[in-house]
Amino acid sequence: MGAATIFPTFLSAYLLLVCLVCSLKEGYFLGRISATAESHHLQHRHTIQVSSLLPSSVCSPAAQALDKKASLPVVHKHGPCSRLHQDKANIPTPAEVLLQDEARVKSIRSKLAKIYPGSSNVEETDAATLPAKDGSVVGSGNYIVTVGLGTPKKDLSLIFDTGSDITWTQCQPCVRSCYKQQDPIFSPSQSSTYSNISCTSTVCNSLASATGNSPGCSSSTCVYAIQYGDSSFSVGFFAKDTLTLTPSDVYNDFLFGCGQNNRGLFGGSAGLLGLGRDKLSLPSQTALKYKKFFSYCLPSSASSTGFLTFGDGGASKSIKFTTLSTISQGSSFYGIDITGISVGGQKLSIAASVFTAGGAIIDSGTVISRLPPTAYAALKSAFRKQMSQYPMAQPLSILDTCYDFSKYSSVSFPKISFFFSGGVEVPIAAKGVFYVSSISQVCLGFAGNSDDSDTGIFGNTQQKTLQVLYDGAAGRLGFSTGGCT
Repeated sequence: MGAATIFPTFLSAYLLLVCLVCSLKEGYFLGRISATAESHHLQHRHTIQVSSLLPSSVCSPAAQALDKKASLPVVHKHGPCSRLHQDKANIPTPAEVLLQDEARVKSIRSKLAKIYPGSSNVEETDAATLPAKDGSVVGSGNYIVTVGLGTPKKDLSLIFDTGSDITWTQCQPCVRSCYKQQDPIFSPSQSSTYSNISCTSTVCNSLASATGNSPGCSSSTCVYAIQYGDSSFSVGFFAKDTLTLTPSDVYNDFLFGCGQNNRGLFGGSAGLLGLGRDKLSLPSQTALKYKKFFSYCLPSSASSTGFLTFGDGGASKSIKFTTLSTISQGSSFYGIDITGISVGGQKLSIAASVFTAGGAIIDSGTVISRLPPTAYAALKSAFRKQMSQYPMAQPLSILDTCYDFSKYSSVSFPKISFFFSGGVEVPIAAKGVFYVSSISQVCLGFAGNSDDSDTGIFGNTQQKTLQVLYDGAAGRLGFSTGGCT
């Protein structure tokens, strides 16, 4: 066989070998690309056991010890960790919670618009003749803390609320009406440090900005009246007494409302702890010591516990701060500037003007985050696309993106992050993505406003497990992940 014949055969074999090597390399690189893409995909998804979506029937306190000064345990008022849990007959259904949440949102919008529905009905001058109209709950996804009031102190379970200013509790003798609460009703006559505020006192006039109602006067005693958007209300004497947060954090002459006429369910709590921005709020009244600085962590479920801490001693080292927005000036609310949202690691294409049109607030008492409809539509579309492998379920009230996980032991879903001014990214915890009615109806826990000009709200479902720090003096808000379990 001649050289001319051997060369083409050798060349063919050589080319075949080169092609084989190239093919192997291509497969290797394609495999690496595929593996990298899969890793990236998993990095931007949560995977959880379906059984973990429902809270346990027993209390499992968080592992984090409350070693910070001025720290109070936070529990969901209807969960097994709450002293109010005994009243199981009045625990609202998930659908009822959403209806009550709608009432709260309407109340917030009214306050922001400086409109106070029904306020003319509570500007009476005699506490005994104030209105007795029925009310419903002020909001149902609320969290409670236990504080001491009076000398000797009486423990009271109060809803803590960043959207309210005045602190109030029901008081004996309940001149007109008191709703049912679990704790014994506070009796001013049994406290050696209690005193009423006079109608002529300058602090009496402070009630107008804190409650939205002008103060009244009854037998020279200052009368407060606060009514919520869902017709719940508390009316009574404006007073002062000793407030005990912890054994080492005791405040004399704390101003509060001593309710003689109260309507609404309020989840069996004894009243409300106001953490808003007015000068009568708890942060303002304790500003000399705590500098208007407080933080909280809402637990991942109703069967766990979080914390409420006053002062900056418990601030996480990994905290990221954003500036409080101008929407909150002159109101009790803490305004925030939302700048973007990401789903599964991909930032959604939403114009900045969509978020600035109505502004936004963060609120401890609103359950479901409310977004401009343009932003919600983008969030919903991206989320549904990445959840196409799961069967959808019927909508639940205001929630229109629900899934049936009854045939799955575990589920995987895209991570969601919010972006705030200053480039602050806040990842939402796995338990903060969904609102759960049942395993066969697990819904995306966000809702759209009716118009882009409506105020947005960063609600408490999305705040779960985050340490949220309010630095009122410096006008900033901080977030840190993994604050509690």
